[in-house]
Amino acid sequence: MTAIDLNSDLGESYGAWGMGDDAAMLAIVSSANIACGFHAGDPLGILKTVKAAAERGVSVGAHVSYPDRVGFGRRDMGVTSAELTADVIYQIGALKGVATAAGVVVGYVKPHGALYNRIAHDPIQGQAVIDGIKAIDPDLVLMGLAGAPILKLAHKSGLKTVAEAFADRAYTPGGKLVSRREPGAVVHDTAVIARRMLQLAHEGTIEAIDGSTIKVDAQSICVHGDSPGAVAIAQAIRQAFETDGITVRSFLAA
Repeated sequence: MTAIDLNSDLGESYGAWGMGDDAAMLAIVSSANIACGFHAGDPLGILKTVKAAAERGVSVGAHVSYPDRVGFGRRDMGVTSAELTADVIYQIGALKGVATAAGVVVGYVKPHGALYNRIAHDPIQGQAVIDGIKAIDPDLVLMGLAGAPILKLAHKSGLKTVAEAFADRAYTPGGKLVSRREPGAVVHDTAVIARRMLQLAHEGTIEAIDGSTIKVDAQSICVHGDSPGAVAIAQAIRQAFETDGITVRSFLAA
């Protein structure tokens, strides 16, 4: 692999409540998953982040979620397909409006938190999200967990997809993310994370939480903007890639 995308969840501050360091992350990543107001983000903050991404030449994606601000979008919800499709249309539409005002376009969609995890293996909610994306803009790319059934479902439905891996999350031997409720679910050591991502780029594999090696075919790597030391993690990955001759570039520019 000579080039790979590095993405982060941004635009998640809300009023006086700050989340992450968007300015610092936008100097490192190549794609920004922008909150759309359902799990985090307020209009002014979202606009500022989109404008900053535009100035940096960073690709912009809609980070759609369940309507769950209190739980930061990390609580699973048994919503109907009609509700979920409408929620996705609404959120993408909102971000598209902000992006137009900032002079950029929304190029992809990445579901957030519990919705991301649910649709990875739930074809009913997964199809509802796909239907929402197709209804507003069928040219949008769906970003999803590498190896998850949602990517095949999206392809079957006519959407382009990009598979991602998580730099700061532990994996089960089956290729799923270890639940945040479990010990060791989040990796914090920047040196370890950088080595894991170099292994991913070169071999297409990651070490699972039990020490086994699993196959992960990903074109994008996520660093959670709300993780402790997120900026340092992203910097370590980018530096390791550049030292190794791997270019950090948006998958939309490939």
